[in-house]
Amino acid sequence: MDAEVAASCLLIGSINETGCLTRQSYPLKLTSRSVFNKKGCGVATKGDRTRERILAEASRLILCKGLTATTVHDLMAATGLRKGSLYFHFPNKQDICLEVLRQAGLQFMAFLDRTLSGDSPGGCLDHFFREALELHRQNRFIGGCLFGNTALEASDTDPEAAALVAGIFADWISRIQKVVESAQETGQVRSDLPARELAEFVVAAVEGGIMQARLIKDEKPMARCLDVLRTTLELRISSSA
Repeated sequence: MDAEVAASCLLIGSINETGCLTRQSYPLKLTSRSVFNKKGCGVATKGDRTRERILAEASRLILCKGLTATTVHDLMAATGLRKGSLYFHFPNKQDICLEVLRQAGLQFMAFLDRTLSGDSPGGCLDHFFREALELHRQNRFIGGCLFGNTALEASDTDPEAAALVAGIFADWISRIQKVVESAQETGQVRSDLPARELAEFVVAAVEGGIMQARLIKDEKPMARCLDVLRTTLELRISSSA
């Protein structure tokens, strides 16, 4: 499973008839307990597979219900494991939630690296806008953004989760800023405002568009938001330099 599919599985997923994320494959992460075959390739142990199943189900539940509303009993029911088995792999529910956020962050950065690509800096930004909309369209605008959801839920109540998500947003803004700077140099984005401020505006606007589209289960608010972003940035796909 490549990074793009991994990001889609964790952050987007597929939706069943009840409007919840379905169970799905999850990229196995080899650990110090993993074994290696004669060719030197890592082979996941049963413990590895159990740990990743816990994280897969936790990510599905958290995206649908949130950190607080996802209970240990939910995790037990989703994984088919007893409480002792869950706690063998993770000390507590908080550790599970934080690991879900960490892995989601890594996968989202891989998604950004793929989508912030194109023949020109302006094309990179436009490609990201189009891919972001398509991901949420495939999800039928259910669940929203794990990081935006967590920021709203955890900012005043869970310092660890809030700090982790703040770091993910900072990395996201940084990646956008670099592309905006390049686009300003090629005349594809307005240059009368600092690239950092424009990048912060892009992230804030995308998050707002996702939230509004999720609220009414319709792509129009997010699509309009992205169109206004293009206008506000004075985005040109082809370089004028």
